[in-house]
Amino acid sequence: MITAIDTNILIDILEGDLEFGAASAAALVRAARDGALVACEAVWAEVATAYAPAVDVADDLRVLGLRFLPMNEDAALRAAHAWADYRRAGGTRRRIAADFLIGGHATCQADRLLTRDEGFHRKHFTGLRVEIPA
Repeated sequence: MITAIDTNILIDILEGDLEFGAASAAALVRAARDGALVACEAVWAEVATAYAPAVDVADDLRVLGLRFLPMNEDAALRAAHAWADYRRAGGTRRRIAADFLIGGHATCQADRLLTRDEGFHRKHFTGLRVEIPA
């Protein structure tokens, strides 16, 4: 089982978020027991911007058991199609957002996505298995 990890889960853990940190950490541990933990370049970049330039976030992510898995062509195109559908439906974002890239990556290169943003991913990536921390 390959679990793609969303930025919000990692920020919860790394910042010790009082509301979501414990549940996100427990969900990450459960996912790690099931198999590999991966994150695409969008997640890596979003997490790094929260801490740059003071810390080498890549080391912290590896300590959490995360492996960097860049998007492949299918994932990038899946993200683009989801974003195009969003725009046709009246969405106002003029540029593709990281959430679409993360969803495309999880859909094509993982078995599920661990995130707190369940509504967005379920709406735009039909068929993607979304796990929410308990």
